[in-house]
Amino acid sequence: MTNIGGGTVRLEGALSERIPFTAYDAGWVVLCIGMAIGSGIVFMPLQMGIKGIWTSVAAILIAYPAVYFLSKLFIRSLSASGQCSNYTGIITEYLGKNWGILLSVVYFVNLTKSMFAYSATITHDAGSYLQVFGVTQQSLASTYWFPIAIITFLVAIASRGERLLFKVSGPLIIVKLSVVIFLGVSMIPYWNFGNIEFIRPQSAIRFIQDVTLSLPFAVFSIVYTQILNPMNVAFRKVESDPAIATYRALRAGRYAYMILVVSVLFFAFSFLFSITAEEARTAVAQNISALALAARVMPGSSVKVLSMVLNIVAIMSAFLGLYLGFSDALKGIVINVADRFMSRGTTFDRIFPAAMAMVSVVILSAWVIANVSSMALIQWTAPTFGIVSCLIPCYLVIRVPALKQFRSVSLWFVALTGILVIAAPLFKLFER
Repeated sequence: MTNIGGGTVRLEGALSERIPFTAYDAGWVVLCIGMAIGSGIVFMPLQMGIKGIWTSVAAILIAYPAVYFLSKLFIRSLSASGQCSNYTGIITEYLGKNWGILLSVVYFVNLTKSMFAYSATITHDAGSYLQVFGVTQQSLASTYWFPIAIITFLVAIASRGERLLFKVSGPLIIVKLSVVIFLGVSMIPYWNFGNIEFIRPQSAIRFIQDVTLSLPFAVFSIVYTQILNPMNVAFRKVESDPAIATYRALRAGRYAYMILVVSVLFFAFSFLFSITAEEARTAVAQNISALALAARVMPGSSVKVLSMVLNIVAIMSAFLGLYLGFSDALKGIVINVADRFMSRGTTFDRIFPAAMAMVSVVILSAWVIANVSSMALIQWTAPTFGIVSCLIPCYLVIRVPALKQFRSVSLWFVALTGILVIAAPLFKLFER
């Protein structure tokens, strides 16, 4: 068997030209993009509008390089595992069963809070759009049946596996990436540089506080780590050489990253130039996204229609992609616990996906009905992302001798970013 760590490095050099880019690779690039263009992109412009240009630029300059480094580190550290099946199994192989279950619970919580955010956003925004276009007199999100119907529909699709997701999510993601670019262009006539606050920070401490609070939104606008382990595992299943499988996963992530940086930055700043800080605060208070806000405040039907299409498609496809990671995490936890007390059989494996789908519908619907702020959820639960996507991979590289070839300066940059993201809720307590 090829040495995974050293083999991956070699393949990224001269041998990389011998590995073709297939439709299967393209499918994962599309799913990574779909995972990234979700709640982050529809909420980051609001945070940018509230905090101003200097804070936003500083947060982006920290977040975007960190996303690139942590994505590579995440794939490399997990792909070096011998069995490479699910997140819990990989951590268990490195650190043992007890650490495996503990860190997997944190991983699961990180994915679950994203599922909560997507579920709430798509339900509330769908209700808002129906109201804006005169279909209903009030938002259906306040009912019980509407959230349950939408979430049941999404879970039914997402639970069918990656091949169906390629067929369903692929066209949706292509549409939403196109709309992101087109919507950014269509908002140019509404640009008003007077909307941008160039006010100097009151103090260095206040500036650091605002940047730290904005950092999770900047990270979540292009991050796709939630789908990296399912992608890595999928390539290991179709590729006999683990080093080649790892290279293909890294390449797919790299292509997705480059596309996301260009398109998301253009869209976010176009939006920033088109809304006022007061409009951004109003949207946050009403628990709606930047796109739903655009449909309300910008004249003309084109922006309204494009905003609606992008918002619904973005959150829907991100939900579908995230479900792969969510199911991977939940499966790993259940198997870790079950293997301690029983011998699993075919019956267990057969009924588990359906049981997980039903539990998911109940939990997510209950969350939506509770109507917790999506913006607050992103900030208060940011530490789980910092732990799972930043600190755990860094810890593995430092702790596990087999991963020592991945130690570099970027490792410490990722660790620092993770610490800042974890600190975001603390700064939220002192926000004025």
